[in-house]
Amino acid sequence: MSLRWITTRHFPYAVSGALPAGQDVLIGVGGNVGDVPGRLERLWRYWRQSAQVAIVQTSPILINPPFGYLDQPDFYNAVVWIRTGLDPHALLRYILYTEKRFGRERSFANAPRTLDLDMIFYDQLRLTSRRLRLPHPHWRERVSVVLPLSYLKGDPWSKRVL
Repeated sequence: MSLRWITTRHFPYAVSGALPAGQDVLIGVGGNVGDVPGRLERLWRYWRQSAQVAIVQTSPILINPPFGYLDQPDFYNAVVWIRTGLDPHALLRYILYTEKRFGRERSFANAPRTLDLDMIFYDQLRLTSRRLRLPHPHWRERVSVVLPLSYLKGDPWSKRVL
């Protein structure tokens, strides 16, 4: 497995000063169609202007091979630690809206995609509903989550990885 890291203007990033109020959430971000690093930068700017979420930290971007459906380009993945006042289901709706806004089409499982956003953790909440499981049930198996998460400092989830 060939893994590489890249950095951009806001990957990695850490807010300076006081942290905003809200719930701590870890979002896995990625994609493998088009200019993904540029798209992640646009996502960062979009979320920085959003009243729904506040970015606390981001990891560098990991370039890693696909899993599941293998006949596709490598993925660019990172994690974004946000704070939000949205409850988990409202945040899921916001995430799905954001994917669609950035051109995500769902053609088949593990298909190539412009943007993929996965809620990994929502504070320390454990939740199982028809549309959402928290923490994300497969996060420990995904290099695309575990390695970027190891770059965050002071987050409430790193102890789960170590």
